[in-house]
Amino acid sequence: MIIRASICMALTFSLLLGACSENTPSQTSYEVEEISLPQISADLAAGKTTSVEITKAYIKRIETYDHALNSVIMIAPDALEQAAASDERRSAGKTLGPLDGVPILLKDNIDVAGMPTTAGSYALVENFPREDAEVTRRLRAGGAVILGKLNLMQFAGFRTAAVFNSSTLGGGTHNPYDLSREAYGSSSGSGVAGAVSFAAGTVGSDTDGSITKPASVNGLVGLRPTVALISRRGIVPISHSQDTAGPMTRTVMGAAMMMTAMSGSDPADPQSTEADMRLSDFSANLNRNALNGVRLGVLRGTLDYSETIEPLYNAALEIMQAQGAELVEIPTELLEDLSQEQLTVLYHEFKQDLNAYLAQTPPEVKTRSLAELIDFNESDPRESMHDQDIFRAAQMTTGYDAPEYIEARTTGLRKATTEGIDKLLADYNVSALLALSKGPGAELVPDGTIYEHFITKREAKGSKPPHATTYAAIAGYPVLSVPMGLLENGLPVGVSFFGPAWSDQLLLSLGYAYEQASQARIPPAAYKLAAKSN
Repeated sequence: MIIRASICMALTFSLLLGACSENTPSQTSYEVEEISLPQISADLAAGKTTSVEITKAYIKRIETYDHALNSVIMIAPDALEQAAASDERRSAGKTLGPLDGVPILLKDNIDVAGMPTTAGSYALVENFPREDAEVTRRLRAGGAVILGKLNLMQFAGFRTAAVFNSSTLGGGTHNPYDLSREAYGSSSGSGVAGAVSFAAGTVGSDTDGSITKPASVNGLVGLRPTVALISRRGIVPISHSQDTAGPMTRTVMGAAMMMTAMSGSDPADPQSTEADMRLSDFSANLNRNALNGVRLGVLRGTLDYSETIEPLYNAALEIMQAQGAELVEIPTELLEDLSQEQLTVLYHEFKQDLNAYLAQTPPEVKTRSLAELIDFNESDPRESMHDQDIFRAAQMTTGYDAPEYIEARTTGLRKATTEGIDKLLADYNVSALLALSKGPGAELVPDGTIYEHFITKREAKGSKPPHATTYAAIAGYPVLSVPMGLLENGLPVGVSFFGPAWSDQLLLSLGYAYEQASQARIPPAAYKLAAKSN
C-alpha cells in the first residue's frame, strides 16, 4: 500500500507501515493523462493495453504529482493484483463488463475491505471494515480496480463551521488549476484526483453539493444521483435523507458508465427499494440530441452568481439554444434560503446515523459514538487543534421525535419539492432547471478561520441568496454538473442541470448533449509546474 509519507509515519498499525514501499510501479508505456474512462474501457477491450499497465501508470502519476495536491490518502495494497486478475479474465474471455480492469478511486468515507475507512480522522485509523460498502461491492462485481482512498473534508465537512481544509489525516488539498486556491469539499480529493488523471474515475459523496461543487471547482463532471438510487450502506453518514454517493469523471459518458455499475436496490438500505425499478444502462441511453426541442428553466442570482461568471454562463446557454433548447427565465425570487431548515435536520440525523455506523465498526475502533468521538478529539493532540462545534450541536439533539426536527424536515421537504423544484417545473412547463454549480475555488485561508457557510450560524431569512443545490439535496433529487470552461483568472466553473426524482437519465443526456457541443473542459496545468519546482 502506497501512502503519503507523513501519514505512513503517523499511522501505527503494521499493515500500513509495512506496505509503504510495496508495489512501486515500473515504467509504463500507456499514457493515462486526460484519457477518458470510456476510452480506457475501449482500449482494454481492444487489447491495446492491460489493466496492470494502466494501474501502474496511475500509481506513477500519484507518486509524481500528489505531493503538492494531497488528494490521495492511500493506494490499495492489492491494486496490481486486482488488475492482473482482470487481465486474466479478459484473456479467458470472461470479462465482467465495461469497467473490468478500469481503476477507480473512492472517497475515504466509503468502506473497502482490507483498507481503513478513516473519514480523514485519527479516531478511525483502526476502522478496517469486514466487508465492502455496497457501492464498492458493485464496482468490484463489474471488474473495476479499487485503486485506493481519497482525501476529504473530515467527516464530509460536518465537524466545524470554521475553515478546515480537508482532514488531519490527509492534510489540506489544493486546487490543481491554482494551488493557492481551495479544491472545495467535502469530496475535495475526489475532485482533484479526477481532474489530474489519478484514476479513470472517482467516487464522491454528497449531502448538499459535495459532489457537484468540487466537480465544478476542479473542472469535472459530477452527478449527485436521486437519493438511494445508489445504496448508502457502508458509507460514513451525515444524513439518511440527503446522503448519496456518486461519480466524478472527466466526461459525462464516464459518469454514466459508473452509474450503471453502482446503482441498484440493497436490503441494507431500506430507502433504496425503488432503485431496481429505476435502473438503466445510463451510458447506452445517452442522447447527444437531447437538447433539441427541450424546454429548460434558467435560474440566475443564486448563491455565488456574479457579473464575473455571467458571461461564461450566458455562453453555455447560447450553446444549448444552438442545440435546439428553448430557455425560459425563472425569477430567483421564487426560491428562498432553506439552510436553516436543512441545518436542523442534519444535526439530528447526523447524531443518529453516525452512532449507528460507529456501533457496527470492528472492535478495534474505540470511538463508538458521537459522544466518544468528541472526547477523542478533545484529548488527541492531532485532533484537538480543530474545533468541533457542529459535533457538539449535533450531540445535543434528542432524536427524531423532537418537534424542531419534525417541523424542519416537514417544512424543508415541502418547500423543496411541491412548492419548490416540482412547482417550478410545472408552472413554467420545463423539463429541467439550470443554475450555476459553484463559484470558482476561493483563496486558501488558514484553518480555524470563521467564514460564511450554510452551517456556520443562524442567519436571518433572506440574508443570503438561495442555492438550487440545497433544494435538490433536501428533496433528494438529482443534480448533474458539467464544465462551462475557465474564467479569466484560469479557474473552472460548471453549470448544473436539476430535475425531479429519478430523472438521472434525462439529466445525463442533457449534460452529454451540452458537453459534446461545448467541449468546454480545459485540463489543469498548475500542478505540473509545482511538481517541477520541487
